[in-house]
Amino acid sequence: MLIEEIRVSGADAGPYAVTTGPDGALWFTLVHQGRIGRLVPGERSATTYELEPDCGPTVITTGPDGALWFTRYRDHRIGRVTLDGDVRSYALPSADAGPFGIVTGADGALWFTETAAGRIGRITTAGEVTEFPLPIEGAFPSAIAAGDDGGLWFTMNGADAIGRIGLDGEVTVHRLPTAGAAPVGIAAGPDGALWFVEIGAGQIGRVQTDGKIEEFPLPDRQARPHAIVAAGDELWFTEWGANRVGRVNGKGEVHEYDLPTPASEPHGITAGPDGAVWTALETGALARIPLDM
Repeated sequence: MLIEEIRVSGADAGPYAVTTGPDGALWFTLVHQGRIGRLVPGERSATTYELEPDCGPTVITTGPDGALWFTRYRDHRIGRVTLDGDVRSYALPSADAGPFGIVTGADGALWFTETAAGRIGRITTAGEVTEFPLPIEGAFPSAIAAGDDGGLWFTMNGADAIGRIGLDGEVTVHRLPTAGAAPVGIAAGPDGALWFVEIGAGQIGRVQTDGKIEEFPLPDRQARPHAIVAAGDELWFTEWGANRVGRVNGKGEVHEYDLPTPASEPHGITAGPDGAVWTALETGALARIPLDM
């Protein structure tokens, strides 16, 4: 089976993150154009919804209310779009917070990272925001995922660490063995652990909920892995610097696949509703990768 690319924007729009919505469509951010896009698998054209042009929509996820929630990195807000395209946004208490990762927590709220403010945020579906400071200066919290233990797990790109915040706001820090790892993407795995990528070290990492950490080097340590998602019984990830997607099993065994378009800059990745994984390419397309590659 072959990798298929579907063009959803111009190369200057920058498809960045992608997720599967509750309607069975793929929802994605156009970070450089200030839009949210929607593509139904099997169709050849996308619908887009306009935001403020310079707001920088970044990571997107399904909320507990059935809408899509996303971070607005450049104007420091949290956005929401309904399945019929109604858009609104919410300001954050911290100025210049730089929100990036976002995920639904076990408490029915959205939890997000504030890269520039060094905080973890929580927003209810009514728009009420709470912020929790991190115990490390310059941590640059990036992606965030909900763990099976009820906590929220996040990468600390600037501190070479993985953090966990409980629903009560208590933060635990797990330092990585590798200096300069610079972790970014993180996802809950089918094994109950959290899996993450180290963009600086070219490795895939795994942290158990008791804090035990394993690292698995990629064949190309300069691949710059960026995002990761669970699909089937494996984890799939993007290699932003190598123009590839890869998959890793529970033993740490890695398989990699070249993308058809050179220098396509794969960023976000999601498990699609159609038995494939999808990745957002900054050159203006979404790529479909069958799970049985």
